[in-house]
Amino acid sequence: MAKEEFESKLENAKKILETLMDPQITLKESVKAYEKGMKELSDAQKMLEDAQIKINEIKGS
Repeated sequence: MAKEEFESKLENAKKILETLMDPQITLKESVKAYEKGMKELSDAQKMLEDAQIKINEIKGS
């Protein structure tokens, strides 16, 4: 399940990037999209960090 969530977060961030590249987007829309994209990336980063901690715990056993 975590893999799907991670991949979903990255896919959402990619879609948001495409939105931000649209020359027709308003400033307000771009700020909102940027905030959402940064949240998605932050969540994905947290998932990676959690996975690394688990891996290190397993290695230490």
